[in-house]
Amino acid sequence: MADKTMSVDEIADRLRSGMTLGIGGWGSRRKPMALVRALLRTAITDLTVVSYGGPDVGLLAAAGRVRRLVAPFATLDSIPLEPHFRAARQSAAFAMTELDEAMFMWGLHAAANRLPFLPVRAGIGSDVMRVNPELRTVTSPYEDGADGGRGEEFVAVPALRMDAAFVHMNRADRLGNGQYLGPDPYFDDLFCEAADEAYLSCEQLVETAELTKEAAPQTLLISRHSVTGVVETPNGAHFTSCAPDYGRDEAFQKLYATTPWQEFAERFLSGGSEHAYQCAVQAWHEEQQ
Repeated sequence: MADKTMSVDEIADRLRSGMTLGIGGWGSRRKPMALVRALLRTAITDLTVVSYGGPDVGLLAAAGRVRRLVAPFATLDSIPLEPHFRAARQSAAFAMTELDEAMFMWGLHAAANRLPFLPVRAGIGSDVMRVNPELRTVTSPYEDGADGGRGEEFVAVPALRMDAAFVHMNRADRLGNGQYLGPDPYFDDLFCEAADEAYLSCEQLVETAELTKEAAPQTLLISRHSVTGVVETPNGAHFTSCAPDYGRDEAFQKLYATTPWQEFAERFLSGGSEHAYQCAVQAWHEEQQ
């Protein structure tokens, strides 16, 4: 079985402009931020980003890398609306496909199962259909309507198929098996299965046998068959949370949300490596003491 270990920059170098990129996690929780930062160090642009949006969306939008966003929201959790997303959206910097959370999830399921769409009740009678005129409806072929009559109408949510996906786990092995130890899987397995290539960053690489030594088997969320590359990136979800390894860096997140983009990028994203970013963050925290 192949050793799939790579560096964050090797992973970023495998991407290209114009692709559709899925990013796992949820809001400001367990986002693959080291991989997003590596992407920002390239010239890649014109991306379609598929995400339960958080600062991943904000960073890419502020840097002008997004052509279209497919998302149900973009939030920092403790800060309800991602400010850089909001600024880019208000200036019409990118197009947006806005789905509700259920529709988004079933779009991932459809792609993971290689289906063109899945029918859902969510969206019927809502403005989701108005703001997404490309969405279609389907009628059940069965007599399951009222009084056994015409079949029920559903929204046909299209598959959210992706060229590549980024996810972040607590632990992984060199083969690409990924384990989460926090309270929620955040659909990261679906992102991997719905993408042509999936890249997994983790807090710690361990031997395969260690993955289930002290944790339940169901924590093995990501299977190696759906992973193209894996990289160990300690603190790689910063400044989002990665429970139980660490919580969200609320002080730094507030700094990110209130600092002009160019000023933030110059101090924290211009160092040329993930190590430089982590050192810059540490230096900032030391200044606050």
